[in-house]
Amino acid sequence: MLASRPASAGITKLDRENFMRACVQRVSQAHVSLEGEVCGSIGPGLVVLLGVASDDSPNDSKALAEKIASLRVFDDERGKMNRALMDVGGAMLVVSQFTLLGDCRKGRRPSYAAAAPPELAEALYQEFVDAVAALGIAVATGKFRQHMMVSLTNDGPVTLLLDSRRAF
Repeated sequence: MLASRPASAGITKLDRENFMRACVQRVSQAHVSLEGEVCGSIGPGLVVLLGVASDDSPNDSKALAEKIASLRVFDDERGKMNRALMDVGGAMLVVSQFTLLGDCRKGRRPSYAAAAPPELAEALYQEFVDAVAALGIAVATGKFRQHMMVSLTNDGPVTLLLDSRRAF
């Protein structure tokens, strides 16, 4: 039986195993290319690799977008990570990556059964992008369901793993 549990901002979450995941990297620059052509690029900011699970909802997209946008991972005047993306005028490059939902616990080949079907994943990916843009952050993206080349210069390095359920 699924049990409800409250999350931040009054959003109700279901107690579940599958949830939206993000690998977030602070960068000095990044771009994504498709067939040799750059389709999205940013200067200083965050690269977000986003995996959408089969039981995610628009609330997951919005909550995770707001959480990532408000992460204090940029240096203040004392060199302490105390500023968020909005505080430093940075941008975000968002790339869909269903492989973040890969389950490697059994065998040698990852299972992607937890990943959302493409139609749902694309809709929730776009919800995430729209939620970030609504916060006034410049957003660049890759192309959904395409083989892309992502290039970035990780600044720090700073790399964080987040999910919409806050399991890690």
